[in-house]
Amino acid sequence: MESAVADPVPLAVVKRRWPQWLGMAISAAVLVAALAQIDKLDLRQVWSLIPSSPGFWLVFVAAYFTTPFSEWIIFRRLWRLPPSGFLALARKRIGNEILLGYIGEVYFYAWARKRAQLTGAPFGAVKDVAILSALVGNAVTLGLMIAAWPLLRWLSVDLHFKSLSTSMAILIVSSIAPMLLRRRLFSLPPRELRFVLFAQSVRVLASAGLTALMWHLVLPQVALSWWLLLSSLRMIISRLPLLPNKDFVFAGMAVLIVGHDLEIANLITMLAGLVLATHLLLGLVLSTTELAREGVTA
Repeated sequence: MESAVADPVPLAVVKRRWPQWLGMAISAAVLVAALAQIDKLDLRQVWSLIPSSPGFWLVFVAAYFTTPFSEWIIFRRLWRLPPSGFLALARKRIGNEILLGYIGEVYFYAWARKRAQLTGAPFGAVKDVAILSALVGNAVTLGLMIAAWPLLRWLSVDLHFKSLSTSMAILIVSSIAPMLLRRRLFSLPPRELRFVLFAQSVRVLASAGLTALMWHLVLPQVALSWWLLLSSLRMIISRLPLLPNKDFVFAGMAVLIVGHDLEIANLITMLAGLVLATHLLLGLVLSTTELAREGVTA
């Protein structure tokens, strides 16, 4: 029988103002970036390509919020994160994707520092979750690459295999180094690290499956099994650091595997535009709301 585990020590009340100002600065940057990118988005073209099926919208919403939801589950366990933390995690993802990679982690750390009722050490937990997310992504990518290697060889016309080999080496080194330094690098106890690894693995697999299902709903004449294969290949391509023209490579592979040249091009254009539109709309709403609220309490 396991002994009772003591409640985690609450964060000390933070009287410094820098977390509030940092969070406001990042929210303002997201707002500016969203406004600056609106002109790049052809909403009429994107809307004309979206299928009318309600099922597509349900799957799109599920796929879009897979990352913040999985992270909310993680931080709910680590900090007893309240439901309002889900919106902060959604802002974290938007900041990473329309501003700069990992700026979202900086925002979420500042957000956590302002809330003394949370438990645990915010910097260590945010750092560990980000590192483990990258490690899981690298591990899944390498596993998928090994499984898909015969297909990649067949499609070698569109792939730069020198860049591919170098990218694989970078993924391997960047995955091994944190494991060798894990005692110094990670702050969370082993039990919590295992939970984060499990949650991140489920997130990666769920995201790939939902993406494949979404594509299938747009082009139902292509079997779902082919879309699952393409979703795996897309994950491989997106995580290879030195592979040029990733969208072009993926589009070429998709056309070679399933055909439908024009439909594939429209599918990629529509989904990229829809995700960007969601980032911009949600970023505008959440950033404006937070800036207004913080301005009142400042």
